Amino acid sequence: MFEKLGVQVIGASADGIKANDKFRRKHALQFPVLCDNANKDLCRGFGVWQPKKLAGVKFEGVVRATFVIAADGTVEKVYAKVSPLGHASDVLAYVRGG
Repeated sequence: MFEKLGVQVIGASADGIKANDKFRRKHALQFPVLCDNANKDLCRGFGVWQPKKLAGVKFEGVVRATFVIAADGTVEKVYAKVSPLGHASDVLAYVRGG
């Protein structure tokens, strides 16, 4: 659907190549998933490498987000702290102008 609108979808992950490949196969993703480097420069640059807390344990990790980037390279819209369920429909509605 995104392709028909001329929208390119690219994922990014803090995980390594093997983990990303396994994830892509498991979920039959039809778009590339980039791997960040060991310093998490990509995640830090987009502000998604943040302090987190799970079961009382504090750690740093990725907070899921979606960035709509315009043809000129500017960030047009940010969806922060997203849940994957139903999120693609929200983004699709946005890029369709809805």
